Amino acid sequence: MEYENIYIEEENPIATIVINRPKKLNALNKRTIEELHVAFKELDEDANIKVIVITGSGEKAFVAGADISEFASFSVEEGRRLAAEGQEQLFSFVENLSTPVIAAINGFALGGGLELAMSSHFRIAGDNAKMGLPEVSLGVIPGYGGTQRLPQLIGKGRAMELIMTAGMIDANKALEYGLVNHVVASDELLPLAYKIAGRISNNSSVAIKHAIKAVNAGYSYDVDGYTVEIDAFGTCFGTNDFKEGTSAFLEKRKADFPGS
Repeated sequence: MEYENIYIEEENPIATIVINRPKKLNALNKRTIEELHVAFKELDEDANIKVIVITGSGEKAFVAGADISEFASFSVEEGRRLAAEGQEQLFSFVENLSTPVIAAINGFALGGGLELAMSSHFRIAGDNAKMGLPEVSLGVIPGYGGTQRLPQLIGKGRAMELIMTAGMIDANKALEYGLVNHVVASDELLPLAYKIAGRISNNSSVAIKHAIKAVNAGYSYDVDGYTVEIDAFGTCFGTNDFKEGTSAFLEKRKADFPGS
């Protein structure tokens, strides 16, 4: 696929996806969601890529929301389809990706932008970041998983207030709430993302894949997370990464995981 609204930078074992619509503050439209799906899928299938960082171009916005002009005239059924397809194609897809995804939030992360960041496995923010779900000010609600993931991350009461007021919080408040893991000066945001990604990439990609699956299972209403963990734990014993990891530990050397 030829990308129009994103670009990818790769420096093995880390790939960076940059949403590049600066004139629209990197707002998500249908084309951008499609491009992101393809990019995440291809990077996830690349054995050389161990971590994906996602960020926005420029200094003003990670993603300032969805492109409202695309759906302002939608019918009820079109609205339902927009949310369902978007969740399947991008937001749930990213959440369940086998490759770890770090959202590096620069500037505004609003509406679909915050929902994309929350779909990532964790988030770090520049000190200029502003986050919120302003959808009710438009007569609609978050439709890309925001009503589900925000309460999981910051608690029901805080999420209710943030959603119902259509307000924004700054990076330090997001850190206090547990919405982001770290806040740094804007020029230190990507260096920190790459530092953390480097630490992740030293570990077993196979084990990390199973860890992501097990953690996510704990937030699924129809799945027993403990059962998933037990099964994943046992499965790890049959991998080459487990053999290498335990051998390296016993031999007092650094593990060289084959990724299988």
